[in-house]
Amino acid sequence: MKVKVLVTPKAAVLDPQGVAVRDAMKHLGMPEVHSVRIGKYLEIEVDDKTPNLDSRLNDLCRDLLSNPVIEDYEVVK
Repeated sequence: MKVKVLVTPKAAVLDPQGVAVRDAMKHLGMPEVHSVRIGKYLEIEVDDKTPNLDSRLNDLCRDLLSNPVIEDYEVVK
């Protein structure tokens, strides 16, 4: 089974990389762009018969793949 994980900055956290990309997009002729948020996308292939898979994936995301102070994550199966 392939699991997709999306890690994004929390809404209240400044995203300087996103601001830089937004400014570059405006400079390159897209003035209608108001906001850009930069995150991480991961695909993880796992055995779907793994016990406690949901819990273990959430632990992995919280402890390794994201910084829970400034980032949110979503696991999509």
